[in-house]
Parts: sequence; C-alpha cells; structure tokens
Amino acid sequence: MVRQADDNAFMPEASVSESILSKLPSEAKKWAESLPWVQRRYVLSLCHLMCAATPETRAEFLDDYTADGIISKVLTDRDTKQKVKEYLKKFRLNTELNEWLLRGYIKQFYIHSAQDVRRQPELYLESALRLVMSTEERNNVFTYILGFELIKMMFRMSWFQHEKTYRLQRNQEEFLHTYIKPIQYTHKINKIIVPRDERLFFARRDYFIQSPVISEKKLVELAIATFTTEITTTLGFSLIRHSDAFVFDYDYIFDTEQEAIFL
Repeated sequence: MVRQADDNAFMPEASVSESILSKLPSEAKKWAESLPWVQRRYVLSLCHLMCAATPETRAEFLDDYTADGIISKVLTDRDTKQKVKEYLKKFRLNTELNEWLLRGYIKQFYIHSAQDVRRQPELYLESALRLVMSTEERNNVFTYILGFELIKMMFRMSWFQHEKTYRLQRNQEEFLHTYIKPIQYTHKINKIIVPRDERLFFARRDYFIQSPVISEKKLVELAIATFTTEITTTLGFSLIRHSDAFVFDYDYIFDTEQEAIFL
C-alpha cells in the first residue's frame, strides 16, 4: 500500500510561512512581515517557549500578559454585565462584578481551558487567542462567570435539592444528565456525599439531604474538573437569552420541612 504524501512535504519554506501568516488578521500579518531579523528571532523564541510550556504555565503567562487589556474591554459591555448582575441577585448569589473578580475569572478561564486541553489539545491556544482578539468572545466572559457561579451553587446543594431543582426545569432529562448527574458523581468519587444502601428500599436516606461541605478552593477545582468551559459558558449564555432556561424557586428548593421523611 502506497502512503499518500503530505501536501506540505514539498512546499517551499516561503509558501509555508505565507500560509501560516495568511491566517492572521491583516494588520498583524503586515506587522509580522515588517519585522527585522533580530525581532523575528524574539517572536520565534516566544513561540518556542509557549509550545514547550505546560498548559498551566501558558495560562499564567496569558493572564499576566493580557488581563488588564481584556478587563478594560469587557467592562465596556454594560448591558451583559447588568443582566448578569440581575441574575446573580435572582439566584441569591452574593457575587460582586468588580475588577478584582473579573481578573480572577479571566485567569480561571485560562486555567479551565488548560484543563480542557487534555481532551482537545489543539483548541487551547485558539480559545485563548479568541478571547484576546474577539469582541464576542470577550463578552462571553460575563456568561462564563454566570454559568460558573450557578454550577458552584448546584455543587453546594444536597441531592434532595438537586431533585427539586431539576423537576422545575422544562427539559428535565437534559438538565439532569448535563448538570445534576455529573455533580453527584463528583460528590461520590470525592467522598463529599457517601450514599449507603442505595439499593435497599427501606434503608435510611439521610445522605440525600446532606449538605455538601466543600471549601471554596476545592469547589472551584471540582467544578473545573467536572465541566468544560463550553458547558459552563453555554449555561450562562442560555439564561441570558431565555430567562426560563434555568427555572429557579429559592423558597421551594431550599425549604427544609420535607427533609424529615429521609431521617
């Protein structure tokens, strides 16, 4: 069997570089082509270091190198910011959308993307560059924050509260399998909630009303490990587009009167 030759194998070096540079925005392409040799060496050194670094190190570098500029751009999206503030208030989440929080979340977004890279490594730098260069992607910072805060809220719920939450949703099965099941699985494997005698009909179900005890640091780690940036951002984005994308009744979900039946 004859192996098909790589299309780029015999491509002249000038053509290869031209092909790569053509993928840049025109302004960036002109800048790269105008650099003298010494400065091109600096660019190549940076490219080499980025490729050789671990995903976590890349995340740290991108945060230090880009956060200030991204924050100033993100804060100009006042409409989305206001909607997110309103939803945080609706869900009774005491999260203040200030510059300090934004900086922390931008850094977290890079780290979260670095976790996703283990599943789709080719998308990591692409997602980071989109955040730097695309207005639409920067606007998604607020939807990522909203989605992540909601996921943290669900991580802190008991399994009984999970049940009441997903039963409120219009698409119960999708909500259950997208959010509730992964969270409960993470609870179990990390021994945050330890179900006993699940298969025995008359067994006590006190674990079902147990409130998870998780530190903030551990909570963030578990949420990042359990959900991709895409799922997190989509949750926030869907709520901003449709207010009933996540039906929420605080008094019903967190009412404790019915918990006695599990004791």
